[in-house]
Amino acid sequence: MKAPERYYDFQKDISGCGVFGVINKKRELIPGDVPIRAMACMHDRGNGLGGGFAAYGIYPDLADKYAFHLMCDTQSALDSAEQVIKHYFTVHEYHPIPTRKVVTIKNAPIVTRYFLSIKKDRPEEARELGEQDYVVGAVMHINHKVPGAFVFSSGKNMGAFKGVGFPEDIADFFRLEEYNAYIWTGHNRFPTNTPGWWGGAHPFTLLDWSIVHNGEISSYGINRRYLCEHNYLCTLMTDTEVVAYELDLLIRKHGLSKEMACKVFAPPFWDEIARMPKQEKEAYTALRMVYGQALLNGPFAILVADSTGLFGLNDRIKLRPLVVAEKGDAVFMSSEESSIREVQSDLDRVWMPKAGEPVIVHLEA
Repeated sequence: MKAPERYYDFQKDISGCGVFGVINKKRELIPGDVPIRAMACMHDRGNGLGGGFAAYGIYPDLADKYAFHLMCDTQSALDSAEQVIKHYFTVHEYHPIPTRKVVTIKNAPIVTRYFLSIKKDRPEEARELGEQDYVVGAVMHINHKVPGAFVFSSGKNMGAFKGVGFPEDIADFFRLEEYNAYIWTGHNRFPTNTPGWWGGAHPFTLLDWSIVHNGEISSYGINRRYLCEHNYLCTLMTDTEVVAYELDLLIRKHGLSKEMACKVFAPPFWDEIARMPKQEKEAYTALRMVYGQALLNGPFAILVADSTGLFGLNDRIKLRPLVVAEKGDAVFMSSEESSIREVQSDLDRVWMPKAGEPVIVHLEA
């Protein structure tokens, strides 16, 4: 599970990757075999160096507790991470994440989950923080300062499950067919600039944000420096990590809407802004001036989920595929229509969003 020390020595390969997401707007539960079959349909988009899923609504009996999923190289690393957890949180339950032996899954880390609430008597160094900043700080502390330990999921009533392998093998390893959720996302990885390792697989998460990504964030360097200025530490050595943290910064901390955050990620080009009516021109000019360092450059298609819904977004010139479909209260998003048809052959509507045009689906209250 440990990341290679000289990760930058790895050769770059041709990019593939596949993403899939499904949401039921009325919160009706979707069985785990749906995302598993959809991802298996896109098997050839990956190379076995990363697969993963995120699921929402899977811990209804502990829905008010933060669910920390940890992966650790050794028992010693887990013990060290647990000390940090007990320093900041009250532990209500903890146990190994249920897994099974899978022939193709090699060198799996120790995977454990903790259900937590914030201590009433907070440590002195964190007493002034808001609740979610407190949780983010604890996640960053473990991922940055506890060798061999990573928190790979930290939201409420949701969880990420990921590792090195094809997604259907990762699903088998984590026994995902036993889970039901009202939002699922899945990812099949074909690493380009970084090696495949357990912590570097998708989804990337923070609090209840989760993101899966096909493509390349070529602005990673400036995005990472921008996040460091706001106390986010990028430790997982892949470009996608910055998107999860930017979502938290822009939407939770700065109060931008999802629509506005998407305009930060994939804004109009300057020549388009120049032709806009005055009021719109001034708004987009201000947005690009203030959040220029958060712009995501390069080819990408991303699916983002949180406790309120699911959205998909392409880069500004649609260099990666994204298909959206509807059937009743269910909305599907994927790299390929074939994966949607695999799990729902009869669809009400199918379309491909335009470049930089977000498709945002909200859960009904």
